[in-house]
Amino acid sequence: MTAARLLENIEEVSEMKLNYKLLPEGDVKGSKVPVSIAFVDYHDVVACGITMKRACDAIAAQISGPGAIHMFDMDAVTTNSDGIMIPGSMTCMAACDYGRIDPEFGFTELMEVPHDEQLIREEPHLRQWDINFPGHRLILGPDPDNKPLPVHNAVISGRSCTNNSATEVMNCVTMDEMLLFITGQMEVMKGKDILWGKTGEVISVGIGMLVGEEYGRIVPHRQYICGDTGHKSGVYAKYLKNKLPCLAAPKRVLAEHIILALKAGMIPGRHVGPSPAVLTVAKYMGYEIDCDNITPGAYLELGDVGIQEEWVRTPMAPISEEEFLARVEELLPGTEHGTLYPASELTEARSVEV
Repeated sequence: MTAARLLENIEEVSEMKLNYKLLPEGDVKGSKVPVSIAFVDYHDVVACGITMKRACDAIAAQISGPGAIHMFDMDAVTTNSDGIMIPGSMTCMAACDYGRIDPEFGFTELMEVPHDEQLIREEPHLRQWDINFPGHRLILGPDPDNKPLPVHNAVISGRSCTNNSATEVMNCVTMDEMLLFITGQMEVMKGKDILWGKTGEVISVGIGMLVGEEYGRIVPHRQYICGDTGHKSGVYAKYLKNKLPCLAAPKRVLAEHIILALKAGMIPGRHVGPSPAVLTVAKYMGYEIDCDNITPGAYLELGDVGIQEEWVRTPMAPISEEEFLARVEELLPGTEHGTLYPASELTEARSVEV
């Protein structure tokens, strides 16, 4: 039983304040944020002696317009859409509007995945867990058998929707949308620098190179095969959401996560998705790529943004990790027109009595 479940019957604790960070709706450093977004530390919630749902209700009451509430356990781990395991994970997500969370569709907890040897055999990218993060909780998407959710693991209240397990938000009236990559949100929680800009053509391909996960943050029940593209949008892939504002981690941070996975034996195209970023790190540093398991459809999308099949297959002299990281801004593809900002310049420190 999780700590959150054990807290369900704890009596009210008076005069406690819960701190959180708020990215406000509206124009922020030249990007249009479609709904206000609250970032909450799960351990702060536990310290207040309340449930995750009660914490979200309290924060929602302070957001008069459409909002999203994303809660994180920084001691847990999760995977990104490529299957790269990273430190930190969401624990729940909520959408709110007019200070309220819809009682049926507005809130869901995310699932702690049991450490199961059979599951790890069936989803070999999870071998990163024991190698890089032994003993940490693994939290992925909502329990697919617990609560019916809209496609892509979304919660909705009024005008607000937070989607793909709290990595994409939308104003359902204006249809304005924003991507919040999981690695970028981790940097917000740590108070570090974040990359603020447009999604761009290359990441529009990268978000389609999914791995199959039974409890996936994007979609459950292993609906995708590693090495294939999830979107199958061909030469139109580079246009998929490429103009959206996004919040991302600095390139060096993303590269370090990928390198850690490659060192753990993850092979792009076989264990982790062959996204442009993953392929670029593996190629320059001389790690194995399962070129034959990457589908023609995936190569078509990759080629449309400059990652040609011939380049993927042709041997090249590897460079060291130190050299790659020193040149990461030049070598690693990513967002367009991105600018680094301290998280504190984009978010406001808030608190609420609980």
